Amino acid sequence: MSRADLIQPSATMKISERAKQLRKEGKSVIDMGLGEPDFTTPRHIIESACHALKDGKTFYAPAQGIPELREAIADKARTENNIPADPDNVIVTSGAKYAIYEAMQALIENGDEVILLEPAWVSYEAAVLLAGGKPVFVKHSPDFRDAEIEDFITERTKMIVVNSPNNPIGVVYTKEFMKKVCDLAKDNNLYVMSDEVYEKIIFDGKHYSIASFDGMFERTITVNAFSKTYAMTGWRLGYAIAEKEIIAKMRKIQSHSISSPTTFVQYAGISALRGDQSSVDEMVNEFRRRRDILAKGLRELGFEFAPPDGAFYIFMNTGIDSDEFSRRFLEEHYVAVTPGSGFGVSYNSWVRLSYATSTENILEMLSRLEEFLRVLK
Repeated sequence: MSRADLIQPSATMKISERAKQLRKEGKSVIDMGLGEPDFTTPRHIIESACHALKDGKTFYAPAQGIPELREAIADKARTENNIPADPDNVIVTSGAKYAIYEAMQALIENGDEVILLEPAWVSYEAAVLLAGGKPVFVKHSPDFRDAEIEDFITERTKMIVVNSPNNPIGVVYTKEFMKKVCDLAKDNNLYVMSDEVYEKIIFDGKHYSIASFDGMFERTITVNAFSKTYAMTGWRLGYAIAEKEIIAKMRKIQSHSISSPTTFVQYAGISALRGDQSSVDEMVNEFRRRRDILAKGLRELGFEFAPPDGAFYIFMNTGIDSDEFSRRFLEEHYVAVTPGSGFGVSYNSWVRLSYATSTENILEMLSRLEEFLRVLK
């Protein structure tokens, strides 16, 4: 079997494509499947890209990213995350997803095991498989605050992947849990990939970067992006921070694949990091308000869900097969949600709801969900 045959299409993209098709047919579709902020990129970031275009920033960029952006990222990492990075520890990528892919290609060899906390974002498994590795799923505790990672470490384990705030469950991991991951990594000589793309979208709890813990910088690949924080999903701009030997390997892969991210987009990234941050606060406050509305409505309907501490998702137990629930909810009531089967095998009755949509859509979805429940019963 080829590597491409080992992986499945993205569950989130599949649902979104069907939702768009139904919308084209004239159906009143509410898409709560795709993880994309429904906000416009802040004006100063857009203007920065326009200025870069007018200034002739249309040529190839260095494979590792333009120096000015790498410096801005390193500054941000040091001041906000307590990560001791300099520009040589940074590689700019076409979105966080490509940073994850590159890091897996650079570090994972055939047969290496990579621990994924289940439910896990859909592309982690694919990235591991494409690198020739073996995904090892470790189920969360019932409260989603812990996972018995220590019981799944073997002589083949190479890496643990941690994502906080978590997609799809919305949990923000505690300092104690993060320290546990660090201790396991140091005791067993493992790498940790820390996916921090939702770090600014937190309502309850506090964000901790694993690379800031004692002795962890050398064994951590910190992945981040501009997509969620600055509503820049379509710009495809992300980055990774790691020790220089790892970055050098990733740079080689990038130089032979995409060459570099789009040049003028990188200048917009500088403005995002160094410019006015008020739009981020406004977006997070709005996401908090929507979360509260959705959580209240789901509780009133009797649903169980994971603690929605951050990101913009609620992971909900439907009580039936998630593929059936998602298919019928979309085809019969025109609401798109992502089935839990896309995030691993242990949560097949759960679905992910994205509240990156309007309050009106959330309220209408709750109304349609109540109607759907009457049919299910």
